Parts: sequence; C-alpha cells; structure tokens
Amino acid sequence: MVKQKKSLSTEQKILETARKVFLTRGMVGARMQDIADEAGINKAMLHYYFRDKDKLFETVFLEEAQKFFPKIKMIFESEQPLEEKVRRFVDEYINEMLENPYLPWFVMNEINRDPDRFMQKIWSKKEAPDPSNFLAQVEKEVRKGTIKKISPLHLLMNLLSMTIFPFIARPMILRNLHLDEMQFRAAMEQRKKEIPAFLMAAIRK
Repeated sequence: MVKQKKSLSTEQKILETARKVFLTRGMVGARMQDIADEAGINKAMLHYYFRDKDKLFETVFLEEAQKFFPKIKMIFESEQPLEEKVRRFVDEYINEMLENPYLPWFVMNEINRDPDRFMQKIWSKKEAPDPSNFLAQVEKEVRKGTIKKISPLHLLMNLLSMTIFPFIARPMILRNLHLDEMQFRAAMEQRKKEIPAFLMAAIRK
C-alpha cells in the first residue's frame, strides 16, 4: 500500500512539473530531460511512467480538459440571459487559454490527425458540452424580437472564433504587432469585455 501511494505521488509530481515546463517552453521546446531534471528524477524513471513526450503532454491536456469543459457545459445548459452566457463563455475560455497557451495547438493537431478518437478521449457523451440549449435560446430571442434575425449557428461560430483565434495566432500576433508577453495578456484581458460588447451590439435591435 505504501508503495502504491509513493507511485501515485511520483506520477502527480511529474504531471505538475511537465505542465510548468510545457507552459514556459511549449510542446516543441520542452524536452523529457528538462522535465526529469525539474521533477528531481532520472530520465529512466520518467519514461517508466510516460513512454514519450506526446503521451505526457496528452495526459497533462486531458487532466486540464476534464476540469475545463464541464464549465463550458454548465454555461451552455444554464438558464442565464443570453448576454450573460456570452460573457461567461468568453471569460472562462480566455482564462483557460491564458493559463495553458499551448493547448489550442495540441487540440488542432489531434483533431486533424484523428478527430473521433480525440473527442472520445476528452469526454463521454454525458460530459460533452452541448450547445443545443444555447442555439435554441438564440432562436427564441429572435422570435421574441429582442435581437436581430440571425443564424444561431453563425453566432456560436463567431463566439468561438473570436475567443480562440488570438491564441492560435499568438506567435504571429506577437511578432507582427511587436507585442511582448505582458502586452498580449493585457490585450486578452481586454477582449473579455470587447467580445461580448461587440457581439451583443451586432445583434441587438
């Protein structure tokens, strides 16, 4: 029993260390030796727990995804007003991407490689964020006449793309706009207000 507790503790220490290394150096820049050194173990022990960097990164991602996506599910399924729902969605997504800026690249690569397998690994059918309530809510607001006649699907895609794209295009934005990391983070914090304000201004009558 003592041995099992020790093993679990070592594995969790590796995961916590790997998350920090991936955060500061990215998936490409991080090396297994770096993670072993930071965790205070030898490389052989690291490979005992995780056979390669891809497997380790996947495990780190899945741990984070299992904490993050239920929050999005709750937002979609809540009975809050549409504007509040949009605001909370943007806030949660940007917070997550600021804490884990390399996750969007990992998601894009995995979805392109094998989307069905990737989605099955992230969540079960019960855990998957279901936007149907959000889409129905938009349609209801259109019928009530409180917002313009818009496509709920396109509103959702606009919401997703405006929130996620800056993190996908982060290297280009930093380079072409001559921003440093602090300036980028400040801009993303501002987007928490800008995106909901822009979208709601576009659809209000």
